[in-house]
Order: sequence, then structure tokens, then C-alpha cells
Amino acid sequence: MTLDTVKNAEQTPDAAQPWAELGLKEDEYSRIREILGRRPTGAELAMYSVMWSEHCSYKSSKVHLKQFGEKAPENDAMLVGIGENAGVVDVGQGYAVTFKVESHNHPSYIEPYQGAATGIGGIVRDILAMGARPVAVMDPLRFGAADHPDTRRVLPGIVAGIGGYGNCLGLPNIGGEVVFDSCYQGNPLVNALCVGVMKHEDIHLAKASGPGNKVILYGARTGGDGIGGVSVLASETFDATGPAKRPAVQVGDPFQEKLLIECTLEIFKEDLVAGIQDLGGAGLSCATSELASAGTGGMRIELDTVPLRDNTLSPEEILMSESQERMCAIVEPGKVDRFLEICEKWDVIATVIGEVTDGERLEIFWHGEQVVDVPPRTVAHEGPTYQRPFARPSWQDALQADAPTAERLVRPTTGEGLKADLLKVASHPNQASKSWITDQYDRYVLGNTVLSVGEDSGMIRIDEETNLGVSVATDGNGRYTKLDPYTGAQLALAEAYRNVAAGGAKPLAVSDCLNFGSPEDPDVMWQFAEATRGLADACQVLGTPVTGGNVSLYNQTGEVAIHPTPVVAVLGVIDDVTRRTPIGFAEEGQLLYLLGDTADELGGSAWSQVVHQHLGGLPPKVDLERERLLGEILIAGSRDGMIDAAHDLSDGGLGQALVESCLKGGKGARVVVPEGQDPFVFLFSESAGRAVVSVPRSEELRFNDMCGARGLPATRIGVVDGDVLDVQGQFGVSLAELKDAHTGVIEALLA
Repeated sequence: MTLDTVKNAEQTPDAAQPWAELGLKEDEYSRIREILGRRPTGAELAMYSVMWSEHCSYKSSKVHLKQFGEKAPENDAMLVGIGENAGVVDVGQGYAVTFKVESHNHPSYIEPYQGAATGIGGIVRDILAMGARPVAVMDPLRFGAADHPDTRRVLPGIVAGIGGYGNCLGLPNIGGEVVFDSCYQGNPLVNALCVGVMKHEDIHLAKASGPGNKVILYGARTGGDGIGGVSVLASETFDATGPAKRPAVQVGDPFQEKLLIECTLEIFKEDLVAGIQDLGGAGLSCATSELASAGTGGMRIELDTVPLRDNTLSPEEILMSESQERMCAIVEPGKVDRFLEICEKWDVIATVIGEVTDGERLEIFWHGEQVVDVPPRTVAHEGPTYQRPFARPSWQDALQADAPTAERLVRPTTGEGLKADLLKVASHPNQASKSWITDQYDRYVLGNTVLSVGEDSGMIRIDEETNLGVSVATDGNGRYTKLDPYTGAQLALAEAYRNVAAGGAKPLAVSDCLNFGSPEDPDVMWQFAEATRGLADACQVLGTPVTGGNVSLYNQTGEVAIHPTPVVAVLGVIDDVTRRTPIGFAEEGQLLYLLGDTADELGGSAWSQVVHQHLGGLPPKVDLERERLLGEILIAGSRDGMIDAAHDLSDGGLGQALVESCLKGGKGARVVVPEGQDPFVFLFSESAGRAVVSVPRSEELRFNDMCGARGLPATRIGVVDGDVLDVQGQFGVSLAELKDAHTGVIEALLA
């Protein structure tokens, strides 16, 4: 095949090109020709196609995402915000923490193990590229119905991929979520989060400045795996029988990544890089164009110097390959030798593939022939912007009118009925123990895990002398967001915020992964617009800026979209991790208090899903000032020794929270339904802004004074006692019976 050079492109303006097959629209292809003043070469077409894909360019979402910047609250902790590989916040004592959550949904459906494994690998490199040592990962997951054959196909591989890659890297997996719902059939959501720690002076940014500085590609060789990869997969709807496009899913090598991490950290320590970028989605196309675009000049690349695993790859394939475990660094000429020495020490392949120029073009050559000559910003940062049409769905009013009232859905009115429904909820895969999954993850490697799986949040110590720590929680409820996208997104933030505070940490910042259906559907686009507006408004009130994240669209099979699922991660800081608050009731005689107000709010609830397979009505109301107040009480109570256990109330309400706290601590509880309260609503309502806490008797007066002075409702509902969850006057259920119902559920379904 004749090489398609820039000169050839100028001389053959009418040559047919496969722009549609690469996912470009006709007007996008015309725009590329307009930018270049000619038709693109094959290599240029490849670069624009992956960089202008939905996954890389955010072309349907960025008009809405700009709210996160426009409405960002004042926050002194913010060091690096949206636009870099990951956000960075100041957590005190000279430390900075970077964190981010991203998606690897479509690749994980096609090839569960490698799709999930490389999702972990990619998010870890994003954190590494900021200058930080990765210290923990988390994995918010969504699957189809737990008893569906396709769930049995994808779930074991996805879990094994997450565990296999993360465990080999030596990173603790400190939390996440596992949710089952038939809407995710054929389109599981595999979101991955990583946290990294560094000193302020160690922050690195993705830019290529300084003419004459060298461009060094280091890490694994470039192969044919993942050509187009997530860039194309994440921009395409699945049809009923499988993905419409099947580019190879990337293949991960965690041992190579571990070498890459240690090599990169040593390079940082010796201050050898002027700019750095990991190679993830869009591979070299992304790294070269983004580094050049964010810098002050141009860049020249000799593509034939790239180390290959497959020598038959064309320039287009090399530029589109998303082979894993690769980084791109900008290095001053005088530091190149030392850079290469460190790479050799760690057995990491490193090659100078080009240099920064004083021009304004990204120029790429193949065996002396120029195959790319583009303005880098047009590739990396000036892709299409779509004002997608959106409108409130015609079915939304009817869905909200179908509320789970006592007239529509039969509610238990006896103690035995309440007990039966409590056990049904506790034994549903969504509320049951996830130990079959989480036991495949190492949660204590590195020795600094303080809270992990089964707690409200994951918490790690980042300074072993002072016990400074950070906490992270991820949350998202697609059922709530389907009922009301604006409120649903706010509830996701509120729950993650509450979970961090319940552990004793002060919430600081947000990362999000926005998982939605096709942006070409006005119903889906309305859900997206409302959810982003809700999240931006809520972040403003709670003072937690969005530092970065990911949008994942086209999550649907045929015409059927998933529930809109904004997953929100909140990061918090705690001065002393020895003061953290676990969820388990561990001390007999401690008093149980319910914080917050309980109303008849069952729309989108676990009870309506499990007992009646119903979705309708409105989700719980959101009171963000109440969430902030509750957070302050939980943090102060933890810090000052007034609270020994705390658990937020969310899926399954108070009943589920009591089940989990009793089982986690190995102690029962005697609980009294407050006078005038419906026992059913008391146990199963999912009103937001609530938590259950255990208070030492010696601290009761001080605790009540604190709540009273700040105006937070605090109702004494019982005591930690015995080995039975006893809702007095209604029913009692032994911890042994609760454990039987709560454990072994997922492994039985997968057997």
C-alpha cells in the first residue's frame, strides 16, 4: 500500500477516505478539510477520528459540563482543577492528594477480564502522571439482573480483572459499589477510581514547553491491541446482539505497570521531566496532540522510532493503538541520559521519538516522509461542540405519578410482615454482602488501610507519623435519577458526602463519572442536562468543587438506555485516622440515635424494588444545608469521642443500616419505634440527610447538647445489646438469621 503523505494528500484531493467507518460525521470530515486546507492524510484522519470521538472530545457533553467551572465554589484546598489528567487538592502538612474516577464500560462487556483490568491500569496512570504515588483504588460497578446468564458471563471476569491488576500493582482496593438492575443487561458499568499522594512541589502537568526538549516514549511496546479501543467503543451504541464495532480491547500487564510506576516516581524525584502524559484513550494521538496543545510551541515526532510488538503496524494503527503501560515525557536535552539510565535500571523501554519545536504545528514523520501536519489544538481541544436537542420525556410525568403509596403497593402492617420484608431486602443482591467479590481484592496491602470494604467510605493513612488520612466514597442511584435526574444527581453527591463525614473526615472535593445512554436521544440528553445542572448546583452549596472526571455516553443496547447513572466520588481529609468512625455496633450498652427527619419517602427505594419490582414516584427530597449540618455533627462527634459508630441511611433505609451495623460489629440492638411513627416508614423510608449513631452513655448529654445547639434532630431509638435485632413491639431477628439471609447470596446466584 502506498504511504499517504501530506504531499500526496495535497495532490489527490478527491481520494476516497473511510471517515464514516472511523466514526466521523460528514460535517466533521468537512471541518477537518477546512482546518487543513486539504484532505487529511490517513494518519491525520486516524488522529482526528479518535480525538474527536465522544469519549475523548466530550462533544455532546461539554456545553453542560462547563457549569462545573462556572458554579465552582470557592475552595482554598483546590490546587489543580478540571482539564488535567486528574484534580489535586491540598490536605494539609504539605501533602496534596489527587483522585479521579473514569469508565471502562464497553470494553468490559466485550472482554470482561481485560476490559476491567485495563480500566484500573488507565486510571492509575492518570494519577501517576500528576506526580503522585498511587495509594488506593475503588470500583463502582453496575450489572444486569443478578440471575441473568449475561451477568454470570461478565461479572466473574470483571471482578477477576480488577482484582488481578490491582493486586499485582500492590494497591489496596478500599471500596466501591456493586449494583444489579436489568437496565444494565448487556451494558455493565465498570467505573474505576484511583487516589494518589504527593507533596505540593511534586505536582506535574501535561504540557510540552521548551523548544529543543525531547519527547520520550517509555513503557511497553506498542501493539495492535486496542486500536481505536475505548475511543471508538465508548462512542457507539450496542445493538441487541452485541457491539456494533469490535476493535480489540487493550491487554494489560500489571507487572510492567508496576515497573513503570516505580521508574516514573524515581524520574520525578530527580526532577527530570518538564511535562508528562500517560497514554490511555487515543494513545499517541492523544499524548502528542495534548502535550503540544498545552505547551508553547509545536512538536516533531519520528513515528518509525516507536518500539513495536508488531512490525506490520501502519502509521495510522500506531497512532490509534491504545496499548497499555505507556507514558510520554518531555525532557530537557541535558537530562535525557539520566532519564534513560533510570528507565534501563527498571527494565523499562524508553525511546526518544521527537522534540518540541518553536513552531505551531504537530508534525509526524514515517521513515522520512511527513504523514501528519496539523495545528495540535484543533486535534486535542477544538473538536466539535454539539448543542444536542433535549426535552423532558413524554413518559416522565406518568412515571412520577406512579408513586409507591400504601394504596398502590401493599405494605406490611404486622411485626411478622415487617420482619419478612426486612429479610427480603437484606438478602437481595443489591443489599446483601458483597464478600464473594471483595474478598478477591487485597484491601490491606501497603499497610495504611484504615477503613475499607463494608464501611461507609474507604480511608487510608497518608502520614504514618501524624496519622493524617484521606477518605473516599463513591455513590450513585440510577433509580432515583430515572425518577428525577436533577434530584437524583444531588442525592448521589449527598450520599457520598454523608458517607465520608460518617467516617469522621471533612469532605473537600468531587470527581464524577456520568454514565448515560445515547446523546442522540433527546430524552437521554434531557436526563444528562438535568443531572449535570443538579450536581453543579449541589457542589456549589456543599462547597465541594468538581476537580475532574469522565462522561460515558452510548450506554444502551439497541433503543434501550440504562438508567441515568451519575456516579459521584467525594474525597475528604481527617487529621487523625485513629479517630475514624466505623459502622459496626461493637460496645454493649451504647445508645442508638437517629439523626435527621424521617418522612414517607419510598420512590425508587430498595423496598419497592425488592418486594414489588416497582419503580415510580419521586425520589427522596434533598436538603443540602441539612446534609452540611449532619456532616458537621458526624465529624465533630467522631473527633471529640462522642460517637463510636455511625452509618448513613440510604438504600433500604434504617432497617438495612441496622442489619449492616449489627452484623459488622457482631452485636444486636433493641430499637423502639418513636411514638406516632409508622413502623414501616420508620424501617424502610429512604429519606436523605440521616444517619444512625451509637453514643457512649458517658457522652449522651454532651452529644445531645451539640445536636440541640446546632438544630439537628436527634432521636434516641435504642441501645446496643445482645445478639438479636429487636424492634420492640414488632419483631426480633437473631444475628445468626440475619447473617444467613445477608451472606452467600451472590455466590449462590453465580454457581
